[in-house]
Amino acid sequence: MRILQAPASVYVTSQCSKLQSRGKQTIIVDAKFLEGRILQSAIHDSLLSRRIVRRRVCLTRRCVNSVSAKASSLEADASSMLTREAESDVLKALSQIIDPDFGTDIVSCGFVKDLHVDDASGEVSFRLELTTPACPIKDVFEQKANEVVAALSWVKNVNVTMSAQPPKQIFAAQLPAGLQTISNIIAVSSCKGGVGKSTVAVNLAYTLAGMGARVGIFDADVYGPSLPTMVSPENRLLEMNPEKKTIIPTEYMGVKMVSFGFAGQGRAIMRGPMVSGVIDQLLTTTEWGELDYLVIDMPPGTGDIQLTLCQVVPLTAAVIVTTPQKLAFIDVAKGVRMFSKLKVPCVAVVENMCHFDADGKRFYPFGKGSGSQVVEQFGIPHLFDLPIRPTLSASGDSGMPEVVADPQGEVAEIFQNLGVCVVQQCARIRQQVSTAVMYDKSIKAIKVKVPDSNEEFLLHPATVRRNDRSAQSVDEWTGEQKLQYGDIPEDIEPEEIRPMGNYAVSITWPDGFSQIAPYDQLQSMERLVDVPQPIPA
Repeated sequence: MRILQAPASVYVTSQCSKLQSRGKQTIIVDAKFLEGRILQSAIHDSLLSRRIVRRRVCLTRRCVNSVSAKASSLEADASSMLTREAESDVLKALSQIIDPDFGTDIVSCGFVKDLHVDDASGEVSFRLELTTPACPIKDVFEQKANEVVAALSWVKNVNVTMSAQPPKQIFAAQLPAGLQTISNIIAVSSCKGGVGKSTVAVNLAYTLAGMGARVGIFDADVYGPSLPTMVSPENRLLEMNPEKKTIIPTEYMGVKMVSFGFAGQGRAIMRGPMVSGVIDQLLTTTEWGELDYLVIDMPPGTGDIQLTLCQVVPLTAAVIVTTPQKLAFIDVAKGVRMFSKLKVPCVAVVENMCHFDADGKRFYPFGKGSGSQVVEQFGIPHLFDLPIRPTLSASGDSGMPEVVADPQGEVAEIFQNLGVCVVQQCARIRQQVSTAVMYDKSIKAIKVKVPDSNEEFLLHPATVRRNDRSAQSVDEWTGEQKLQYGDIPEDIEPEEIRPMGNYAVSITWPDGFSQIAPYDQLQSMERLVDVPQPIPA
């Protein structure tokens, strides 16, 4: 079958006719459509514009905030820099003040604490923390600190407060609990009876208390205790803490005290070893609390009791009491040698009953020169002469020390000078002992500067460890060396170095071994000649 197709012209004509018939309607529809599209486009463009504007506003705000934050940060950095510069100026000014005992400035000594600077208002405040509240030149420190800081051009007001380090033994880890919060223990010794040792001990204690220190007295003479006669506390009996099983000291005018005479026993009638045990118990089980100075009134002699005291407690220093007679010098010399062997420094000699004045003249009824002889022969730096005074003897019997009864008298002035000497010497000794042996990580070497010596030298840690002389390293019977050279690595480093009394240090090593190294032994070891270069941090 053949299919017939209409011509193209017919189809076009047909379509055109249809369009013509809908012409008006189509035009109207197209106009509305275009109007809607234009409106949609306008709305879209408006929304787009708003979004762009919003984005630009947000970006602007972010930029402003960022600039603001950076400005604030720069301002804070600038303020911090100015504060640091101001603090540096203050510390530089304070470093002009030299501590005469340590020979260095108070900033290097670590005395300056709680420094606060407001450079805008010119306000400066800080605290000077001294080693002891009895520092004899604390007023000088305060005055000079005010002067040097106030001299800075931008400073308008200076506020200086004074304080002291809390009492603490530098050997605290090795001591009974009752002695760990006592900074300095001072022995007053004569090694001869009847020279006024107890008088010196008691008056020294109350002088230190008058200088602002917390003080205690321990009467170590069990056979003839003097403290109950020389002071008059309300409670004349020692009490026991039943829970802690410790002794509570009695107290008189702010000074704590313990004596066998306050134990209700009077004077002891017992053998030496028992006496040593009693002294050990009285001293170590007493609740002394925080003390800056504990003065020990030593019994006469150089026997078991004295050695026990010197070994039980780390004595900071000793004060020697003598009289002008030659016989007194002979006995005192024994005591000085005992302290020397035990590495306890003798810081002062007090020569009692030296002279008296009458008719405008000075008389020396017992001769003179014993104290000077002790100073010259043993190199003890300070000598103090006490006159013969009836009031000094009477105060010892009345129960009130002379420095308390007559604080402005000649005797009180001498004891004031003695107290200043003791405070200064104790501070110097503590500083020397605490820094005598130290490990310098930057050069991996042990620095040694023995007290009372100007020599400083370096030791290799492995050398120190290999020279241990304890039973773990050397056979006590044969002397055979058990510790071999190769047992100790070359790169060994100490973990901790602690002072032990005035004669040695305790060194803890990584393997847990604790080595006791006396100063004498350290001085005899092979030293480092080529100093290692510091290792950068």
